[in-house]
This record gives sequence, C-alpha cells and structure tokens, in this order.
Amino acid sequence: MFSVCCWALDAAGIDKKTSAELDRQIEKIRPEMVRVRRFIHMNPQLAYRETETAKIISSNLAKLGFEVQTGVAKTGVVGLLRGAQPGATVAIRAEMDAVPIQELADVPFKSLNPGIMHATGHDIHTAIVLGTAFVLNEFKDRIKGNIKFIFQPAGEGPPEGEESGAALMIKEGVLENPRVGAIFGFHIWPEALGQVSAIPGQMLANADSFDVTIKGRSAQGSQPQDGLDAIALTAPVVTALQTLVARSLDPTDPAVLTIGRLEGGTKADLIADRAHFEGIVRTMSDANRKKIARLMDSVIKGIVHGFGGDYTFSFSEDLPSVSNHPELLDLMTPSLNEALGDRKVSPIKPQMMADDFSLYGQKIPALFFFLGARNPRLPAAALYSPAFNPDERSIGIGMKILCHLLLDCLEQQSRLEKSGI
Repeated sequence: MFSVCCWALDAAGIDKKTSAELDRQIEKIRPEMVRVRRFIHMNPQLAYRETETAKIISSNLAKLGFEVQTGVAKTGVVGLLRGAQPGATVAIRAEMDAVPIQELADVPFKSLNPGIMHATGHDIHTAIVLGTAFVLNEFKDRIKGNIKFIFQPAGEGPPEGEESGAALMIKEGVLENPRVGAIFGFHIWPEALGQVSAIPGQMLANADSFDVTIKGRSAQGSQPQDGLDAIALTAPVVTALQTLVARSLDPTDPAVLTIGRLEGGTKADLIADRAHFEGIVRTMSDANRKKIARLMDSVIKGIVHGFGGDYTFSFSEDLPSVSNHPELLDLMTPSLNEALGDRKVSPIKPQMMADDFSLYGQKIPALFFFLGARNPRLPAAALYSPAFNPDERSIGIGMKILCHLLLDCLEQQSRLEKSGI
C-alpha cells in the first residue's frame, strides 16, 4: 500500500551529487526534446487521432528498453521503467492532443495541419515527460520501485459521445499491473518562466456542459404575427442565463457560465422555428453544481413558456474538480523547492479551468501543478490563443522538476516502508 504519511519522516530530498548528475543528463537530452516538441507542434493531431505523436513516443520508449503499451485508450502510450530495487510505483501523465485553432504564432515550426494547433502546450508536456523518461533511465540502478509514463489522448475533451482520455485509460487498467500508488500531473501556464504553483485541495473547477434548443413556429418574415420567433425567444434567455450567475449564486462561491455556440434560423426572410445554443459551466462546489442546473431550467422555462414556445434542456456533469492530495503535496513540496533553486512553490487561487487529471485523483493520491512558460521576449498570449508560443526553456525546467519529484517520491516511500509505517 502506498503511504503519504508525510509527518512520519523528514523529507530527504535528492543529494547534491545526484542532483548534479540529473542536471548533466537533462542538459544532454534537452536539445533532442526541443526537436521532438517542434516536430509534434508542426504535426498536431486532435483527440483520439494522435497516431503519429504516439509513434514518436512509443519508438523512443522502446529504444530505452521500457515495457511499452500502445493503443491504450485508442491512441495512448504507457511506458514502464522498472527500477533495479523493489518498491512502489508512481506515475506521471502527459496529454498528447491539440485543439481546433488556426495557428498565428510566427515560428519556423508552425503547424502544418490547417485549423489545428498545439495552443495549450500539450506538445511541451509530451517533450517534458519523454525527456524525463530518458534521464531517469540513466538512474534505473538506483530507482527503488517503478515509474509509469502515461501519454494520454483526448486531454482537451473527447469527440461527442465518447469518454475522456483519462476515463478510458483508467478503465483499460493504466493504474494497475503494477498498481500505481501516486500520480503527478502538470500544465504549463502563461506566467513567469519556471514559476511553479500548487495548493492543497481543490485547485481546478468541476466541468459541466449544457445544450438548449428553443422551439418556436416558422412564418414569413414580413408576417411575424403568424409565427413565434425562436431567435427572439433565445435572446432574453441568453441574457438571463448570464445574469443568473451574478444575481442568483453566492459571489464567494465561484461559478462561470459561458455560451460558446449559438445558431438559429434557415433563411433571412423566414421567422426561425428553432434556435440552438450550447456552453459550459464551471463550479467550485457541488452545491452550486446542482443548483445552477435547476436554476437554468427554471429561467429557460419561464421565458420560453411565457411566450408560448417550448424547449429542450440537457445538462451534463462531465468532470469533477482537480483536487491535490494535501499530504502528498506537503511531502513533495521540499523536493519541488529543491528543484526550483532560488524560486519556491507559490500558492495560486483555484482556477476555473478543468482537467480530466481529476479522474486519476479519484482513484489514488494525486498532485497537479502549474509550470510557468511565458516567454519574456514576446507579448503575453493566453492558453487557447492562436498566438500562443511558450518558452521552450520550460522543457528543461520541467524535466528537472519531474526527475526530483519522481525519484524523491519513491525514496520517501522506501523509507516509510522500511520504518514500518
């Protein structure tokens, strides 16, 4: 059984000699990982289509002599590094998929696939985790236990009607054989290069989605009295839903409602008999999560039925919030600080973004952190921006952080087991 009783022993950390050796190995492999990142960036692939990315990953892991599984959750790859000494198993996850955005960043390795871009840094994530596998393979004689390197598809969300990448990987046994005791995940963040942020407990939001169809009655546009305009019905509904968060929910309990897609009508001179919109909801509390769905239905019903129309409303609870295991974060904070040198782990307010890393955390102790990757030489660009261009120096920084985390976590576990805890 994996223990995270961090109060049992003082954190040991990585000794100076090992740390220096890690730095040398990281610097040795870093240029190759930058090349891997650029190739992946030039050839982005959407959820469950990451076949070429998976080939690059699996072929490199095979060269290292890892036990490699391909086709996990359709396109996922899992590499197992078995240490020379017995011990627990820990895991690190990286996502592989891109997003449907046309790249505008002025870089020589710009996306070659029209309308698809690595605008959230999953190419950086993949390079960091793959590079970490290369480095730690040089230390396998000293590793006390095993490390699973999980390269997950569909981190940005699955195609309609399909499961998330994390859900499918868990269903297909990624946390078993050998059983994973703790898992780490991270996301690059458009903040100062090398800044690491994490907090205990809830760090990211619950993620839900909704779908609404407003039903009216068609008529000729010059004779609106003969119809019931679904577009005219939809306008006050959209406005009321935006007001719902501001005026019906506790302002100290964060929530976000965004309508991201709206369409209606078939022809300029016809009264629309239908309008359709869909969007997302982010909440921090389960109470708000339940309440907002009921309020939305009530608002839509009141407006639409009041004018004689009809509607359909569906609300889907998609992902739970990402929540850091407090004891695991406490246990690993000294290791993070050691890897960061002059910098230290900084707290961050809970963010309203979501990540299916949360599903791993429902099964085993999990730790998720942000890694600053803003290029100080370029104008700041947010995640999902077509101009997103993270600083590639984050690859080496990320590798160092993960090497320290994974080695120290296994060392801590070995010490706990020896002490009989």
